[in-house]
Amino acid sequence: VGEHSFRYFRLKALESAGVDLARLPFSLKILLENLLRHEDGVSVTSEDVLALARWDPKAVPSREIAFRPSRVLLQDFTGVPAVVDLAAMRDAMKRLGGDPTKINPLQPVELVIDHSVQVDEAGTPRSLSTNTKMEYHRNQERYTFLRWGQDAFKNFRVVPPETGIVHQVNLEYLARVVFTSSDATDEAHAPIAYLDTLVGTDSHTPMINGLGVLGWGVGGIEAEAAMLGQPVSMLIPQVVGFKLFGALPEGATATDMVLTVTQMLRRRGVVGRFVEFFGDGLDHMPVADRATIGNMSPEYGATCGIFPIDDQTLQYLRLTGRPENLIRLIETYTKEQGLFRVPGAPVPEYTDIMELDLATVVPSIAGPKRPQDRVLLRESKEAWETSLQLMLDARPVRPVRPVQLATSAATVTDPKSEQRLEGEGGGGTAVGVEDPHAPSAAYRPLNQGYIGHGSVVIAAITSCTNTSNPSVMIAAGLLAKKAVEKGLTTKPWVKASLAPGSKVVTEYLNDSGLTEPLNQLRFNTVGYGCTTCIGNSGPLSLEISQAIHDDDLVAVSVLSGNRNFEGRINSEVRANYLASPPLVVAYALAGTMDIDLYKEPLGTGKDGQPVFLKDLWPTREEVQETILKSVRVEMFREKYGKVFDGDERWQALPVPHGDLYAWNEASTYVKNPPYFEEMGIELPPLPEIKRARILALLGDSITTDHISPAGAIKVQSPAGKYLLDNGVEVSEFNSYGSRRGNHEVMVRGTFANVRLRNQLAPGTEGGYTRFLPDGDVTSIFEASERYQEQRVPLIVLAGKEYGSGSSRDWAAKGPKLLGIVAVIAESYERIHRSNLVGMGILPLQFGAGDNAEGLGLTGEGVYAVEGLAEALSDSPGGREVTVVVEQAGGMTQRFTATVRIDTPQEILYYKHGGILNYVLRQLLSGRGEPSTSSRTAT
Repeated sequence: VGEHSFRYFRLKALESAGVDLARLPFSLKILLENLLRHEDGVSVTSEDVLALARWDPKAVPSREIAFRPSRVLLQDFTGVPAVVDLAAMRDAMKRLGGDPTKINPLQPVELVIDHSVQVDEAGTPRSLSTNTKMEYHRNQERYTFLRWGQDAFKNFRVVPPETGIVHQVNLEYLARVVFTSSDATDEAHAPIAYLDTLVGTDSHTPMINGLGVLGWGVGGIEAEAAMLGQPVSMLIPQVVGFKLFGALPEGATATDMVLTVTQMLRRRGVVGRFVEFFGDGLDHMPVADRATIGNMSPEYGATCGIFPIDDQTLQYLRLTGRPENLIRLIETYTKEQGLFRVPGAPVPEYTDIMELDLATVVPSIAGPKRPQDRVLLRESKEAWETSLQLMLDARPVRPVRPVQLATSAATVTDPKSEQRLEGEGGGGTAVGVEDPHAPSAAYRPLNQGYIGHGSVVIAAITSCTNTSNPSVMIAAGLLAKKAVEKGLTTKPWVKASLAPGSKVVTEYLNDSGLTEPLNQLRFNTVGYGCTTCIGNSGPLSLEISQAIHDDDLVAVSVLSGNRNFEGRINSEVRANYLASPPLVVAYALAGTMDIDLYKEPLGTGKDGQPVFLKDLWPTREEVQETILKSVRVEMFREKYGKVFDGDERWQALPVPHGDLYAWNEASTYVKNPPYFEEMGIELPPLPEIKRARILALLGDSITTDHISPAGAIKVQSPAGKYLLDNGVEVSEFNSYGSRRGNHEVMVRGTFANVRLRNQLAPGTEGGYTRFLPDGDVTSIFEASERYQEQRVPLIVLAGKEYGSGSSRDWAAKGPKLLGIVAVIAESYERIHRSNLVGMGILPLQFGAGDNAEGLGLTGEGVYAVEGLAEALSDSPGGREVTVVVEQAGGMTQRFTATVRIDTPQEILYYKHGGILNYVLRQLLSGRGEPSTSSRTAT
């Protein structure tokens, strides 16, 4: 390549073994290169390589392979506990007589601090500075800990706060596409070129699939193992081909396309599969659009949603300022390996094929509770009325009392004083006015002066899903510009915010003159990070909050994110809708979901005439002209030129030193976790599950948002009481996410989601259970403490899709610390099942057609699991066990369940009590060093 020479592991060498590479999907060729490069006869054998090369698209996955990602990507919510665990492993290594410095990342690890900024202030020119100040005030201890980790661990870099969202920074800067390695044992030869692959501790890691880089989300536990040189154990996957053809019509956005694809794939069922996109629709589809589709992989359930490398990839790399010599290497290497897409090339073989004519995509939103529940914008008003009725029917409706509101242009809450800050403006707006014609005593906004059911109280342009895409960001700015010109304003009860995915977004919005109209509509920049989409939406104004509480209103958020699960966005907002950035602006202008945007005006212009959405919507030509003029390569080079340096706040942090971390016992942010306290060097006997009790009996679609602590910490909660007992003022509580490095806080918030309904404690909502056999209703944490005092193991019963949603390791760590030893569910989401095994929790699956209700399981009784040792042995008896339930009165019930420990490697993890315990014992025995020559990469 130019004047430089590189070695590589040539896929075409497999043709001598009769392998037809042309029939293999792009994604499997990436895995094949990984196996070929790491073949050592132990972790990867020649049989493994040939098994993948001779892939049968219709075969049920059964062959295990060892995948070694080239790097690991972390965000700070999941990254802080990962670094905490590594620090705790160093302590354990020293206690057990080993070398603590062996606990060290063995390949590049990058952590982007992006999940800690909260929208405390919105809608004012000082929003960014105020939120940044509060972020550092709350998180200085966490950030200091990460600064220590950056110095203490090799191959570990941190992107400081207020830089951007992890996935956008990955897409625009961190991704290499092709790595080169320096081989320390053979410096006389040319370096090896190999593919950039990764795992990340955020479920939306597949956003990078849009760049042709294979990667997916894993739990923090798996990521830590990968950092320490352990391969990611996986079954050779099935691959679904998704053909895209045609082009998007006028009026449709990339977001609409993504919501359509998400709904189609979720309906088809692709959990645990790869999805690979092909077809002539890719010929002119930019990487930003592809990345938006890849980002939503967790929402449609796939492991990844990947696009091949082609000319669009190279164009994007040039636009984002990658070095020209790297781009030439990528092009040459991928063409040599048969990994470069050429229009008209033969279609590979796939397990299944779906297709979408892009010309059929229409404007859409998704909600009010799940990202796959797409609603045509044309039908959104009717769909809202139906959803509202269902939500009202699910709870008692209380009478509504009018409440007076002050309607300042900027209403925020100062998190330190809990006092309201007001901008310019005044007057009053009545709240909760009754509509006598509404069904089931529902109350809805009748005009611009009232809020009620359906009022949009949060409108947020947020999340990596869309802020990485100039087409929809520019469209939002153009719509705002036209709205301002018409004289429209955002409704006063709407908390509007803009959280760009990188500082480049601000640059091109400034350059195109679109920042000012967005600011005039109160879409001021609130921070550079993942805000509203992960629940860091901040507080609503005191008046709005009071109205929602007093009148039991079903308030709405509209956001340009990827997640809208119950209780996630804001605990006071029951209905959440995903939408494109321009539609977020439109709903902020309307102020309500109870509107037909095709037929009803958004408001009245300064000329007294009604203004409709069609009057404001920018044309595709307007958007493209603005992009060509204002999105330039020098913006990327400037903003990423010193990306690891940080601002003066970051540079001024005190940095502790030393190989071992000096734990502060008084800390409420970072504490030494208890995972290794009782661990010895020798493998313990396989645990038996006897005399267990049910802690929670749950229904379908229990997400990691229901399990893992997230969002604000309530004063009355066990976590809130813990903080108060430790001298933390309410104004300093911060969020669960920011306190993930403190297991005492996190275990108290596990299963404490305000929308969680435990059928073992009927009539309750929000993390309650019955302590058995007494029957006392108490918090799940308090019941757990009582059970553990009595040495009673605990089990969770659940329905379908248990653990769907974000790849949150605390959804497994929290249950582990609660004393949960097993989960019995109808089905599992991929990442969470793996995380349970990684923490030594047994995932069991009901037999086909069975569930808790059908078996008459009430959550009472005493449980035991029989046959586990045989199920986890090498004997040919299968992976089935018998669950025995002893009910009160002496009646015994038995049913069969499948052990969902899917690979031999996972059996080892479970027997050791979890991945980290396994790795620690391997390192202590000297068997944990990597067996590859490509660890040092640039």
